[in-house]
Amino acid sequence: MRTNKEYKNAALASLKGNWAPALLASVIFIGIVWAVMLPYYTVELVAYGLIKMEPLLMLLLLSFSWLGMLLLMRPIGVGFSNAFLQFMERGESDLTQKTFKGAFKGYWRNVWGIFLAGFFTFLWSLLLLIPGIIKGYSYALVPYLLKEHPELSANQCINLSCKMMKGRKFDLFWLHLSFIGWVILAALTLGIGLLWLVPYAEASFAAFYQDVKREY
Repeated sequence: MRTNKEYKNAALASLKGNWAPALLASVIFIGIVWAVMLPYYTVELVAYGLIKMEPLLMLLLLSFSWLGMLLLMRPIGVGFSNAFLQFMERGESDLTQKTFKGAFKGYWRNVWGIFLAGFFTFLWSLLLLIPGIIKGYSYALVPYLLKEHPELSANQCINLSCKMMKGRKFDLFWLHLSFIGWVILAALTLGIGLLWLVPYAEASFAAFYQDVKREY
């Protein structure tokens, strides 16, 4: 396994000369996430007493957000992760096209696989927060496995992710943590920094998956 610095260097080397398609794909992905999450955040403002809203409208907004997360944001996330995996492996820089193709090819399988992983993580979280976080890392490879192993069921992809991540969960946690400075910078720039952070991080995570897959 490579170090976090090596994953990041590999990501930056691949992104050199390819920032334009990476930024475009990230803008579209972030836009979809915000479109889906905005109704939820609006309802949160009601809960904090900052704005007023009719209960029926609140329910409609929450329903829109929940359905959007399940039926749009999650499968798009699968496509987005795999677009960067193909970018890292084969230099395929048509990231936007690959994102939507990966999201909607095998669409219901993508939806079901990510739903199951999230549901199992939620069940573990009912015990305590820490077991839920650990299981979340166990299932971290599911988006990649759903696309790379179409012969497997969603549940089999979840089980395979658990096997592949055995002894690797802390490594991925540490890689996530290494981006904390970039996250703070993105917050200080009112989210503008996300446009560079998202492709940088996704390419690094794809490099991590490549190593786990190779060793497994």
